Amino acid sequence: MGRMWKKIGYALLTLVSCFCLVLIVCNIIIEIAGNGKTYENVNDIPKNKVGLVLGTSSKIIGGSPNPYYTNRIKATIALFKAGKIDYILVSGDNGTPYYNEPLVFKKDLMKGGIPEECIVLDYAGFRTLDSMMRAKIVFGLDKVTVISQKFHNKRAIYLAEKKGLHAIAYNAGNLPLKYGFKVQAREYLARVKVFIDLALNTQPKFIGNKILIE
Repeated sequence: MGRMWKKIGYALLTLVSCFCLVLIVCNIIIEIAGNGKTYENVNDIPKNKVGLVLGTSSKIIGGSPNPYYTNRIKATIALFKAGKIDYILVSGDNGTPYYNEPLVFKKDLMKGGIPEECIVLDYAGFRTLDSMMRAKIVFGLDKVTVISQKFHNKRAIYLAEKKGLHAIAYNAGNLPLKYGFKVQAREYLARVKVFIDLALNTQPKFIGNKILIE
């Protein structure tokens, strides 16, 4: 009985070690791919025709404002007003009649002074993979400026490059690790999922007709 438990213990230890190794390797690959392609200062980032802001809920549990959302709004407005983008593609989840990320983003961007005609909505950006692939396939973009938090931007850049879309990114304000720990911990798992999706050639949930941004 003692030997059996030792074997089980060794097997579990091996599995945990392999899983940790996979997490580390996937993280390193995506970090390296994003080096030199994310920007903190609006004056330093090159201009692109379109900025792609990645959706998230405007509220968190309890109805409080989501700082990830508010910081993405601020970053998008700053880029536009600095002349670093001409159009804004808002990509987010519109999975039910009661949840519409792109429309909420649009309203707050307009409150911030962005003209309505410069905002294009992608209602089928259910995942980062969908957002990046649809930017290429549906909206016909060859290059784009992604707008999200730095940890998210690097994953988006890696996915974009693998799908033939040249991407740089502007980093919206992040949260201190002690407040955003759960989100950033989930990011490690999301980075593993990137490689699974690429291996399986996972496609967006919806494609639809082409939309020209102009």
